[in-house]
Amino acid sequence: MTSLPVTRRDQLLDVLRREGTVRVSDIASALGVTPVTVRRDITQLANEGLVRRVHGGATLLAPPGGDEETPAVATLGMVVPSLDYYYPGVLQGAREAAARLGVRLVLRGSSYQVEDDERQVTGLVETVGVDGLLIAPNLSGPGGDALLARLAGLDVPVVLLERTATIPPHGAPMESVVSDHALGASIAVHHLASLGHRRIGLAYSQASPTAPKVRTGWLGACEELGLDAAPDLSMVNYRDPIWRTEVDRILDACLAAGTTALLVHSDPEAISLVERCEERGIRVPGQLSVVAYDDEVAGMANPPLTAVRPPRRSIGRTAVELLVGRLGEPARAVHRVTVTPELMIRESTAPPS
Repeated sequence: MTSLPVTRRDQLLDVLRREGTVRVSDIASALGVTPVTVRRDITQLANEGLVRRVHGGATLLAPPGGDEETPAVATLGMVVPSLDYYYPGVLQGAREAAARLGVRLVLRGSSYQVEDDERQVTGLVETVGVDGLLIAPNLSGPGGDALLARLAGLDVPVVLLERTATIPPHGAPMESVVSDHALGASIAVHHLASLGHRRIGLAYSQASPTAPKVRTGWLGACEELGLDAAPDLSMVNYRDPIWRTEVDRILDACLAAGTTALLVHSDPEAISLVERCEERGIRVPGQLSVVAYDDEVAGMANPPLTAVRPPRRSIGRTAVELLVGRLGEPARAVHRVTVTPELMIRESTAPPS
């Protein structure tokens, strides 16, 4: 193991003996080194049995006077791909937990691009000097493997938001908090089946990282209940210039297959589809029951849409709690938490006519 420079080691221990506790950001500033360097120093001192790592810093194992000081406050970085859809609820839950636990939360907006994720991670870890990272990264596109390797190699703990991942080559899992989207879709299918629907279709956003799990849950529930699963259609984003043609394609497929209920991911696509139903004289829910997936704005549609609501605030709260717990107990087992969505029943679902 590389030894700590004597001067920096003595300075660190001197502050610890004098104050009983040190904060990573304060020591980094005072010594003119990066927070990453200070964390490594603290880790080495902890391995030598001289200090105990706490949130955002370290304390002596035997503080002056025998009384342990209050652990320093940690700074957590949070990177989400959208600041205006889905993730505001996650952020709200994270802020609630951060306030309760006395930690600081630093938010960065990214996009669904690996390059943006990389840039924000670099800024939070190397410039801000966060003690831990919450992130909903794009791991499925080009560069996703490299981003995963970067996250796995950070000197600070990482909790994935609405993503799961294992680290090559041995498949070690990363900590994560996710909605059980497959179960959410299954709940929607069971609701529609309870109303008497026997042919239930799915239309899903082809670019969404959530869509494969929604499709798995929908298909599994249809098979379990002996239902006809048709149509099974991916679709472009509702902002796409060909969206109107896309909606007509979906509705024509439903009419041709005799589909009486449709699960649509996500809200904007579901609302637009229902509006097109009205224009074409297809009654909702009379001829076609519709369930939206996400429940961001589904309740504001006309009619208000029955929707699957992922537990966004719970995701944020649980992720912060998980990360703070990891900071306090670095050697504990990896936690992968799954939270159950709920179904909000409104006016867009009814028995088939």
